[in-house]
Amino acid sequence: MSEQPEPQQPTADMDLSVLPDDAWVFDQARLVQTATESGTTESIAVEHEGVTAQLIVITTRGARTGRERQTPLIRIEHEGLYAVVASKGGAPSHPAWYHNLVADTATEVWDGRARSRHRARELHGAEREEWWGRAVREWPSYSSYRAKTSRLIPVLLLEPIG
Repeated sequence: MSEQPEPQQPTADMDLSVLPDDAWVFDQARLVQTATESGTTESIAVEHEGVTAQLIVITTRGARTGRERQTPLIRIEHEGLYAVVASKGGAPSHPAWYHNLVADTATEVWDGRARSRHRARELHGAEREEWWGRAVREWPSYSSYRAKTSRLIPVLLLEPIG
């Protein structure tokens, strides 16, 4: 029996909006494994056009399966709050983690060596625009992702649970 070839590893200069789901899953698992082996999310980052962005890892519960899922995302932090952007590289559909987080808003955020519990809520209006601006400053590629899709890219705020 022959082994399946590994999916193409995404890079920031690829058109991520057309990347097959198996490639996303493979790359996310690779990044989580790197962070797990090092004990910190500081060991994972993405780089594009001279911009480097650190990543956090969120843990969600699968909306259909109920299984825990870990997803590395761009670190957008301000005054102890985190935002996550459901861009999927500008694809026409939302990423799986977004559906999981909407179905069960409880999540764990792993940032550096620290892990903390948070509750997610989707942002709208001026609050969304404020956090979208922070996201674009952290990862300018979000602007090009927005231009690729007709959907409004969701921004969710992760607030610490007491």
